[in-house]
Amino acid sequence: MNAVEQKLVEFSEKIIPWLLSHGIKIIAIIVVSYIINKIIYKIIDRAVRIAVVGDRYSSREAELKREETLISIFTTTVKIALIVIVSLMVLKEIGLDIAPLLAGAGIVGLALGFGGQYLIRDIISGLFIILENQYRIGDVIRIDNTGGMVENISLRMTTLRDNSGIVHHIPHGDIKRVSNLSKDFSRINLDVAVSYNTNIEKAISVINAVGFELSKDPEWKERIITPPQFIRLDNFADSALILKINCDVQPLKQWEVSGEMRKRLKFAFDKEGIQIPFPQIVVHNA
Repeated sequence: MNAVEQKLVEFSEKIIPWLLSHGIKIIAIIVVSYIINKIIYKIIDRAVRIAVVGDRYSSREAELKREETLISIFTTTVKIALIVIVSLMVLKEIGLDIAPLLAGAGIVGLALGFGGQYLIRDIISGLFIILENQYRIGDVIRIDNTGGMVENISLRMTTLRDNSGIVHHIPHGDIKRVSNLSKDFSRINLDVAVSYNTNIEKAISVINAVGFELSKDPEWKERIITPPQFIRLDNFADSALILKINCDVQPLKQWEVSGEMRKRLKFAFDKEGIQIPFPQIVVHNA
């Protein structure tokens, strides 16, 4: 037996017992972790689809997008945790001492904890925003003193575009209060001024007739939930009586419906002789 054959025999005598013990354990660890990952994915998928409940205002596409976002977040987190645990177990079976690795990982984790606490805060807050469906892409919201349409939601931040076209990137950890102007439905609170010598009953009749006519118009009826109607005499202003008009409309339709209502009221008031006043000053000559 030459030297090469001797080396092969010695190698086989060492590797075969190792494969029969540690090698089988490594394969078993990988296979079991793969099965666990599949089982957890099924559990997460089922749990999220049960927990996320849609409403009559949400489209199925929007709900599916929210479900997939949550499933992706949870499964990715579980996958990373499994990869770390399996890697440590495999390294231990290979024969490496993982104690220094664990100690080093603890120190690195502590450093990242101090340095990335704001990032973690943003991610946790973003997770709850998506989970609770506080707002969605396309909604018009107001965050503190910044308002606009939601263009994007990530785990870390929300992107808004305001009426001037300015894009605002707001980290989720900085959000204290959110006002959603388009959740489920929108509401119009319209103030109309008429002169003090106006017949109030006549003005109310005209307002209700115009609102009912608008709600039945084929071009507008799909946007209106309840017809615009007179609610109350809201205020005695300096030179006018303020009448309150109220109605519910589809999300984001409040501005165009209120604009059309104002236009039709102007035509109706002119036709019925109802005056929309303007500030006046009475001058007395000495």
